[in-house]
Amino acid sequence: MSIASISKRAAIAAVASATLALSLVGCGAITTGTESSGGNEFQLADYIQERVDSGEELRIKLSYHDPSLAFATPITAGMERAGEELGVNVQLIGPTGGDAAKQVAELQTAIQQKSVDALAVSSASSDALKPVIEQAYNAGIPIISFNTDNPDSTQMGFVGQDLRASGVAEAEELASELGPDATGKVVVFSLDTGAGWSHDRFGGFEEGLAGTGLEIVGPVNVGNEPNAAYNTVESTMAGQSDVVAIAGLDCCSTTAAAQWVQQSGNAGKITMVGFDLLPQTAEFLQQGVVTFTISQNPEEQGYQAVKTLADFLLDGTAIEGVDTGAQFITRDTLDQATVEG
Repeated sequence: MSIASISKRAAIAAVASATLALSLVGCGAITTGTESSGGNEFQLADYIQERVDSGEELRIKLSYHDPSLAFATPITAGMERAGEELGVNVQLIGPTGGDAAKQVAELQTAIQQKSVDALAVSSASSDALKPVIEQAYNAGIPIISFNTDNPDSTQMGFVGQDLRASGVAEAEELASELGPDATGKVVVFSLDTGAGWSHDRFGGFEEGLAGTGLEIVGPVNVGNEPNAAYNTVESTMAGQSDVVAIAGLDCCSTTAAAQWVQQSGNAGKITMVGFDLLPQTAEFLQQGVVTFTISQNPEEQGYQAVKTLADFLLDGTAIEGVDTGAQFITRDTLDQATVEG
């Protein structure tokens, strides 16, 4: 697959524009940096304005729902690159293990102590951070979401991938790989079926396979612990027949399912597709176990989250959403992609 074909598919999926303002859920409009989704005008906190006026180094923090995940590594790299280029102090924070209550508490402390000048947040649940986002907004702290969206909150913008469109793209490309007359089951796995991002991506996947002869099974929840995830995939597949393909909706379910495909001797028999490009996924692509994966460019998410907030504070640039796109990666294009982790 050529780079041109990658770009074409990304465009078809409507996820290639780096400046398009998008909301993941429902693909609705995102508010700018001067007005919240509730219509209240944003007022920058006095202490932040004083720091801007005096030329003090700005403090921008990215709160990620679980920094222990491999996906956090490229996010951090992009964040740090932006910090160096723009001359701002950056930090990735968040609770190890993905505890939403701990994430909220950490953010509340930063807000109360006035230890941050701008925030970008990513949550496993689309509802968990809504109250603390509003708290930050009302306190005059510029706040956006990145990686995972928080629709209907007072966020000022979103930086990340259009999840529903990426689910459509995954399904349509899978259908193309299987052929127009393909029939059978497609088993779908997710590390957290209850999360908003998973719901959005799976909804797109269903849309993408609508009208085909393929039957969707799932999504099946595997969690993010590797051994438990593999065991769930194994037990699920033991109860299935006529499976022609497996689709992961994220990094961890993709690697767990690919491991089962390889160890069960089904490489080349069951088409395996997924998301993200962890080192294990890259190996599975190289070995022909995974047909394609879709990268959501996490390094760019970290970079653009910082840049969006810094530009707003330093130059008064209105905050708009940034779609970081979707890149199809196959064995043929693996050497041109960035491994995430």
